[in-house]
Amino acid sequence: MKYQTIDLHIHTSVSDGTDTPEEALSLVRKAGIDLFSITDHDAIKSGEIIPSVMKAGDPAFICGVEFSCRDEDGQYHVLGYGCDPRGESIRAVVELGHSIRMNKVKARLDFLKSEFGFDFPPEETARLLALDNPGKPHIGNLMVKYGYAPSKETAIREYIDKMRSRSQFVRPEDAIRGILGSGGIPVLAHPSYGSGDQLILGDEMDSRVKKLMDFGLMGLEAFYSGFTARLRGEILSLAERYGLYVTAGSDYHGGNKLVELGDTGLNEGDRPEGLLRFLADVRINESAAV
Repeated sequence: MKYQTIDLHIHTSVSDGTDTPEEALSLVRKAGIDLFSITDHDAIKSGEIIPSVMKAGDPAFICGVEFSCRDEDGQYHVLGYGCDPRGESIRAVVELGHSIRMNKVKARLDFLKSEFGFDFPPEETARLLALDNPGKPHIGNLMVKYGYAPSKETAIREYIDKMRSRSQFVRPEDAIRGILGSGGIPVLAHPSYGSGDQLILGDEMDSRVKKLMDFGLMGLEAFYSGFTARLRGEILSLAERYGLYVTAGSDYHGGNKLVELGDTGLNEGDRPEGLLRFLADVRINESAAV
């Protein structure tokens, strides 16, 4: 395989990571990763930033995005690879996802104030809402700053996640069609994981994947930092059974998660056919990688 080390699931400060896109590129260089993708939640901004700052000899780059989706059967995270970041269809889904995310943030702030009396100075709220794609980690860090919780994790678990509402979501079929419409490849992120601590296995996973394939799903993230060998094997078998692409990603978030850049579970000898086909077919930016 041309690319020996890859990480196709990285988050930056454009969503809920702590590194800027430029800092992420610098870290990818230092980690010796040959091919990477930044897949910020409901945002494709990094797909334009990274090519503009790449230098000769830099790792190859794939424009990426990750949509948080839900339907009647549960939650899905859908990755999009190789999209034209200026494509009309992908922009439409990004704008929808962003508006939903902003509404959730405002609802969570209202909930924390009404239920627990947690309030923040107006300038802090304004700063939070000015972020590209704020989410639970940002609110959790703010709660720690003002002494409402001892840690971000406690803030999310004990307070933020107590809110129950019928929130609007991006539906998986809309995310998949938006990715396809902009020339991208839609991939189901960490397929074994559903809502909260839900673990999806066997017939349930098979059913979910086939449903998403009807919408145009083309691949599965089989190599992932949180997977055991058993989970990885099940997803690889599923990808082989249905002729799906295979990808590998760490889900790195900088300081917001205890996940190391490049920790995908993909070893040097792992060369599944689905991954080789993906690398042959996806749009890769190598203009500065010579």
